Amino acid sequence: MSSARRHAALPASSPILFPAAGAMASAGVRRLVLLSLAAVTPAWLMAQPARADDGGAPTAAEIDWRPRDQLPEAVRAKLPVFCEGGYLPSRGGTDDGLALPGGATSDTEAPIQASGLNARYEIDNQLRLEGDVRIRQGRLLVTGQEALYDQNLGQMSVKGPMVSRGEGFLLTGRAADYDANTGLLDIDDATYLLNGPGIRGNAAQLSRPSDTEVDIKEGLITTCGPARNDWAVVASDIHLDRAEGVGTAKHVRLEVLDTPIFYWPYISFPIDDRRKTGFLYPQFGTSNTGTGGFLSVPYYFNLAPEYDATLTPQFISGRGLFTEAEGRYLSRFGETDLQVGYIDNDGYYADENPGESGRRWGLDATTRASFGGGWTGYGDFSAVSDNDYLSDLNRSLNINRETHLLRQGGFRYRDASQYFDGYLSDYQTISDYIPDRNKPYAQLPNITYGATADVGAFEANLDSQYTNFYRDNSNLSGLDRANGQRLRAVPELALPMRALWGFSRPSVSVDYTRYALEDYTLGDGNIDRTVPVVEWDNGLYFDRRSELFDIPYNQSLEPRLYYAWANAPADQNDIPDFDTSLRSFRFDQLFEPNRFSGGDRVGDTNQVTVALTSRINDLVTGAERARVSVGQVHYLEEQDVTLFGQGGNREPNSPLAGEVVLNPLDTLEIRSSGLWDPDTGQTQEGRSELTFHSEDYRYLATLGHTYRRDSLEQSDIATVFPITDRVSVIGRWVYDSQLDRTVGTLAGLEYTNCCWSVQVIQQSYLTSDRQLDNQILFQIQLKGLGGSGGVSTDISDAIYGYEEREKRRFGTPSGTP
Repeated sequence: MSSARRHAALPASSPILFPAAGAMASAGVRRLVLLSLAAVTPAWLMAQPARADDGGAPTAAEIDWRPRDQLPEAVRAKLPVFCEGGYLPSRGGTDDGLALPGGATSDTEAPIQASGLNARYEIDNQLRLEGDVRIRQGRLLVTGQEALYDQNLGQMSVKGPMVSRGEGFLLTGRAADYDANTGLLDIDDATYLLNGPGIRGNAAQLSRPSDTEVDIKEGLITTCGPARNDWAVVASDIHLDRAEGVGTAKHVRLEVLDTPIFYWPYISFPIDDRRKTGFLYPQFGTSNTGTGGFLSVPYYFNLAPEYDATLTPQFISGRGLFTEAEGRYLSRFGETDLQVGYIDNDGYYADENPGESGRRWGLDATTRASFGGGWTGYGDFSAVSDNDYLSDLNRSLNINRETHLLRQGGFRYRDASQYFDGYLSDYQTISDYIPDRNKPYAQLPNITYGATADVGAFEANLDSQYTNFYRDNSNLSGLDRANGQRLRAVPELALPMRALWGFSRPSVSVDYTRYALEDYTLGDGNIDRTVPVVEWDNGLYFDRRSELFDIPYNQSLEPRLYYAWANAPADQNDIPDFDTSLRSFRFDQLFEPNRFSGGDRVGDTNQVTVALTSRINDLVTGAERARVSVGQVHYLEEQDVTLFGQGGNREPNSPLAGEVVLNPLDTLEIRSSGLWDPDTGQTQEGRSELTFHSEDYRYLATLGHTYRRDSLEQSDIATVFPITDRVSVIGRWVYDSQLDRTVGTLAGLEYTNCCWSVQVIQQSYLTSDRQLDNQILFQIQLKGLGGSGGVSTDISDAIYGYEEREKRRFGTPSGTP
């Protein structure tokens, strides 16, 4: 048969389905399925938006991008308010039938389906298609205007504008070549979109060597929406590997508004949430030396699935080269984190502290482990070279501005009826203003054991503790010089009685303590103390149901009567103060027999507490909308036990202690607590706070007032307030009425769109020398490529709800900003 006779014109809309090249010999003739063109053309391919700028073929991003009001409801609900639009969900894979046919394990093993309005097929040789060309092999789908397929070579050329859609990606271009044997797809003048991370761009030439890889020549990559290159990475060669979650690029420049601002000869970057070794974005801001700023270039080491590290060298103007490092290790038992910082010669510190070395360091290590069977382990160790390290240099250590750095490690056990905790602990005191006699004792060791058991209708409990206290007291005298051991045991027998309408719990306990002291000058150091304690706690529960604004609610009335008696020795000031302090009097303290924390004092008392609580609960949501509590202690005898003069009482009644918590909305909480003396009509202390956040956490606000009579009165206000959908004001102000001055501020602006954000914050805080230190915090975040600067942690510490707000800001694929 001559070649002329082997050509045949096929009618319009006739599809042809045949095996890939070489498949006939290896797999035999496959069953053919004829499909009409309409059956294999989804609506989303027949209604594509045209490019707005030149009227030509749409880019990959323009095909899948939609304005906010045209997105599916599920996508629109997750889209941040500062995004005007977003990308449609990926339609690759099985969602639209792009699944592998039965028996095929890869795209290249699947048969090729081809269709067009006009087709000419030369049997066993080549196929030419024209008009609405559609070619599919496995999960790969390519559309164009013309196509020529060489069946012998398994190669195909497509003229565009062409569109190729696969699982999680979309490609467009002027023309393309496709190898059905290898799956290699080459596209000229290409654009691309990775639907999941919202990464899009263009390229002079794009190759798809496999269904998870993309190679880009002279290309651009960004997460900004179509036709808006607020920022972009431009490179001569870009390789994206979706299987590994990694992208690499050569001869790279970062452009902002099409203006180059930085160059890298080579970079490697993540394209999803998986960890990747490489440089993180530089961080910069002002230093607190008053001489300039700092610049750091962190490098992340993804060493293994179970451990990694981050090294952060940074240059601080006026101080020199400062390096921080963090290592994390995750075992089958738990996680360990080690952070260190080091500077060899801090020029500014050496100048300000003559005679001191400029070599400075800091260390913080934590570990948590679970061994099973109720056993856990823990460890915390912090140390710094000098008292000013944290305020001068620290950027990564979690200890921040503390006065006592903890070093503690131990093991815990807990089950339904008993618990055990044994640890060693010590501290480093880093304040120049704390005298030696007020520094905390090391506990070497501290062992705590507790148990509970039912004995018929009774409940038996035991709390016990053994501690060996040590402190270098060589320069102290009197009780402050003592060290020693303390054993304390508190057995209790109680009769708990509970019903729906209330409860009653009488109990009897014995608080026994024994000391073995060293360097004790008031006796031989062996001290025993036995204190019998009687408690009787009673409560009733009344409730009624009603409606307010058509919302059913339950209101409760809960009176409570509590009695406590403890026959403690009146004078216990011959016992050292190892770990004891006077408890702050609050509403919860109304129901405690001992007014001291720690084990070195047991308070004497004979008291009755009368309290009342009322709650309003929303019966639709179960939320507690309001709680009001008030109570007072009536002392039947004077209280003589003191902690070196503190804690005694000659008054017949305590101040009224109360608290009010209102939650009229899920986003609003009003809380107030305080102490009021009915005899003088004066408030002794109080704390009031209002916190508000909108449902999406864009609006945040807190108002607070703290008062302690004759010692403290502070007011604070904080807010994150959007001026527009993209611009927000951030601020906090703390004012001390006693000092008649501002003791802390935070003020700045935030701009956010759907592909980047910037925050500039000025912060001041009162130091130990009563001076306000100032610093400028700066942060840029580029969606998909991370950020620079370090401000979010400082704002989160200052403003309630800001951490949650940060988590929500970039939670969806990007769209047009």
